[in-house]
Amino acid sequence: MKHTLSVLVEDESGVLTRIAGLFARRGFNIESLAVGPAEEIGISRITMVVPSDERTIEQLTKQLYKLVNILKVEDITNLPCIERELMLIKIQTQLSERSEILEIAQVFRAHVVDLSEDSIILEVTGDPGKTAAIEKLLSKFSIKEIARTGKISLIRGSNISTNYLKSA
Repeated sequence: MKHTLSVLVEDESGVLTRIAGLFARRGFNIESLAVGPAEEIGISRITMVVPSDERTIEQLTKQLYKLVNILKVEDITNLPCIERELMLIKIQTQLSERSEILEIAQVFRAHVVDLSEDSIILEVTGDPGKTAAIEKLLSKFSIKEIARTGKISLIRGSNISTNYLKSA
């Protein structure tokens, strides 16, 4: 199972290296990683997606707390969260395909950020399911390049799960 960890750290050089080293020493892959300033000056939020089981995540959490500059570690996998990714996707196009690509982009509320005679670059922002869905639809065209941010996530203030909303 994939787990999403939200880690607050002091914004000091070497923190990310120590975290990555901890995961590497234990043979764990970080599938997605996003780092940026948090709500407080001098604090950064690291959001990681790690494929692992519950027991191993608990052990990794304990190990993370032993590192210098780690303020808070939270496994937010099963908590009601807002999750987002940003994807830039460059598609090689012919004039005859362009309108179909633009229709797909419109349905997914993607933005055209570059257009040339032989390619289109789309910016897609949304939950990981949305980015995966549009990528799958566009895969029938010639995808030249994809660049993605890691998943970022915050716990919902309402504490209402979107899974609950989907089943209601």
